[in-house]
Amino acid sequence: MSSEPLLSVRGLRTHIRSPRGIVRAVDGVSFDVCGGEAFGVVGESGSGKSVMARSIMGLSTRLAGVSGEVVFKGRDLLRLSRKESRSIWGKEIAMVFQDPGRSLNPVVRVERQLTEGMREHLGVSRSEAHDRALRLLKEVGISDPERRLRNYPHEMSGGMRQRVMIAVALSCQPDLLIADEPTTALDVTIQRQILDLLRRVQRTHGTSMILISHDLAVVAGQTDRVGVMYAGRMAELGTTARVFETPRHRYTEALLKATPTLGHQRHARFNLIGGALPDPTEPPPGCRFAPRCHAATGECSEGALVGVPQTDEGHQVWCINPAGTPAVVLAEGESVAR
Repeated sequence: MSSEPLLSVRGLRTHIRSPRGIVRAVDGVSFDVCGGEAFGVVGESGSGKSVMARSIMGLSTRLAGVSGEVVFKGRDLLRLSRKESRSIWGKEIAMVFQDPGRSLNPVVRVERQLTEGMREHLGVSRSEAHDRALRLLKEVGISDPERRLRNYPHEMSGGMRQRVMIAVALSCQPDLLIADEPTTALDVTIQRQILDLLRRVQRTHGTSMILISHDLAVVAGQTDRVGVMYAGRMAELGTTARVFETPRHRYTEALLKATPTLGHQRHARFNLIGGALPDPTEPPPGCRFAPRCHAATGECSEGALVGVPQTDEGHQVWCINPAGTPAVVLAEGESVAR
């Protein structure tokens, strides 16, 4: 893994116009992804994870205003023309969406969806693209790839469609792969297969990966570093082991306490996070988790204090009253805090 950032996001904001006002879906997010690194992004549904990923890819809605810097290999993606962006999509940055049933074209055979990017970006012949497509389907674990190339997406199971999506994303050997909730619609067994496949492919090809999920256990076993998002902002950022074993932000601590473990007593109550995400059109001042935080003080509502992260050996936390919690061990050796 390289120590130099492949992707550097600084002050990313995505504000969306709506009838109720401006939705601050992403509101000042900053992080780096190094070459060959697997970076995780976790948080509750509605925290802005998917909007952030689409903003990086330049796929935001027309009602969105996107600002900040997204520097990829020395180029600010937010300053590129549509034509320049199209030369990067698929070839240098690819995305695996959470719903392959909606992302794959239902009236186009799998072979065409696999090969058109290769022919466009790599300039290979039809026969060479066909051979590459066969190899990709084998690599992602699809049996009888020759027959599957002739299939339409609806003729495949959800797990197979997601494997096809991964193959499409890898077809031009991108430098960065963004996987947005890639296992949401799959059963537990297929989820593990898909996650193991992503990690194996990422390591084999030396591809950098951003793995987005609301499932902490998914990110714990698959990433090198992790960022915890809440209400459009980054709450905590550091190595996966350190963030999960010694969480510092009160939101990270609450998330981990709410994670079920194998040792959970039958009929015992789960630790829930009270309240709900704040209204993105009228977020509270200062720390946005403060209305739900049991340790909040008056200072937590002062934006100037909360907006500056505390940094300790690369571990950043946007909290002026940070926590310190011992760890417990989940299934498969995944360490998280109780």
